Amino acid sequence: MTDLFVAALFFVGTHIGIGTTPLRTEVIERVGETWYRLLFSLVSIAAIIWLVMAYRASPFVPLWYGSTFFDVVAILVMPFASLFLVTALSQPNPTAIGQQPDQDAPEPARGMLRVTRHPMMWGIGLWAVTHLLANPDLASAVFFGAFAVLAFGGAAALDHRLNRQNRPGWGIFVQRTSFLPFAAILEGRQHFVWAEIGWPRVALAIGLFVVLLVAHPWLFGVAAWP
Repeated sequence: MTDLFVAALFFVGTHIGIGTTPLRTEVIERVGETWYRLLFSLVSIAAIIWLVMAYRASPFVPLWYGSTFFDVVAILVMPFASLFLVTALSQPNPTAIGQQPDQDAPEPARGMLRVTRHPMMWGIGLWAVTHLLANPDLASAVFFGAFAVLAFGGAAALDHRLNRQNRPGWGIFVQRTSFLPFAAILEGRQHFVWAEIGWPRVALAIGLFVVLLVAHPWLFGVAAWP
């Protein structure tokens, strides 16, 4: 179990401790943007592999919570997590690696960015939290908890770094978006435009969810439904 704790700390620490702090700028100044991205990608892959292997090798230590209720919650929430992921990967996003705000765009945020400026992080975060609740054991709490901390803590740290850099167009992008889903819309700073998301992305997200649901026993060794 110690290996899992260390792997989780390494996984979260390398992402938040390097990718969202001034250390990132120092490394880029030394090796350049291209080499930084390559090295960071290799470290990230190694961290994930280590975390997964440590999780699979950890003993089962039951925790006090758990019921089929959380399994149902996971099934109900995961389609939305899938939609966050699909939209994050299929639309431009100034918070993504290698992208930045378009200061000349008439609308700084479109599609899912009107809902939250961190759709990728919310997709990962919802997946992590629902799976943490659906798997009431210590190893799962550490494993999925690491992803949850990375998703939500990493998004907050990323906002802090980008606010500090204050690239052209970032200020207006922040003003028209929110970290919490729908917060900017409820506050009147943004409005929802369904057409910018569209049914094709919804269909793709549902398809991804169904495939993972059906293939869950073969991919992960356990059924995803109660």
